[in-house]
Amino acid sequence: MPLKIIHNDITKVNVDAIVNAANSSLLGGGGVDGAIHRAAGPQLLEECRALGGCETGKAKLTKGYRLPAKYIIHTVGPVWSGGNNNEEKLLEDCYKNSLALAKENNCESIAFPLISAGAFGYPKDKAIKTAVSVIGDFLLDNEMTVYLVIYDKAEFTLPKELFSSITQYIDDNYIKEPTFSRIKSFERLYEAEENYKEAYDIFSEEASAKKKKLKRSLEDVIKNMDETFSQMLLRLIDEKGMTHAETYRRANIDRRLFSKIRNDVNYKPSKATVIAFAIALRLNLDETKDLLQKAGFALSHSSKFDIIIEYFIEEGNYNIFEINEALFAFDQELLGV
Repeated sequence: MPLKIIHNDITKVNVDAIVNAANSSLLGGGGVDGAIHRAAGPQLLEECRALGGCETGKAKLTKGYRLPAKYIIHTVGPVWSGGNNNEEKLLEDCYKNSLALAKENNCESIAFPLISAGAFGYPKDKAIKTAVSVIGDFLLDNEMTVYLVIYDKAEFTLPKELFSSITQYIDDNYIKEPTFSRIKSFERLYEAEENYKEAYDIFSEEASAKKKKLKRSLEDVIKNMDETFSQMLLRLIDEKGMTHAETYRRANIDRRLFSKIRNDVNYKPSKATVIAFAIALRLNLDETKDLLQKAGFALSHSSKFDIIIEYFIEEGNYNIFEINEALFAFDQELLGV
């Protein structure tokens, strides 16, 4: 089942359980905690009084009362005090214990706020990284739909270095001109013959290295020309030695959708679905383009979505949850959900 990052009010998300970023008393407070108590009604406070509070990193369950959710899972996140007081471990425990409690109560869906990232002062980029990492690990072995609910999208922050690196990659590759025009731009920039030759050689070497890196067997391309997308996907899964369950989980794809693809030889997927499988199978850029072509799609440097995907493939980062984190930050469609 997938991890979905959404911009919403958590009290309005229709799931089996929502997670409350509570304080240790469990008797309500500000921010998400206060909003959940107000939306659930006074019966929630009555039940919480009987729980005797909650330790940092632990989780306790109550009914949802007036909320769309059947349950509320209350967890107490760490207060940030510089990062040297076990904050990361305690925040990981919040997500792990909440997910375990949801699984124990047969929840098929759960929604989390960004725990500790408000009044508790946890740096938002670090809080997001921990949330995505723990939830992602859980979903590789469990069937559940998990929502990470961002109330104020302006506060969703990628690590500075990653954001800068992706931004630079987009700037370098968001090109509407054909390759020939790029070469002519080198000509104009380096008018002196010697400098122009050096620049041209650099450009040619980069293009040659990239082509070599992405090269695949012509025999493989010809041999599989008549495959449909579904046939090619199933073949690649076998070639990679992966199970079907491992593949759709790593692709952040719902099991039911994968079943449709597997059972329909002519299934027409969305572009995001195709790329999600390419990421799950750790395909290189050329292999990804081949899989896209089977479904009638292509990558384009006039699309920021496509460039971000290319960035992660070039970097060898096939963590679909981290990729979706970046896509969300850049206001792009997410993969697999």
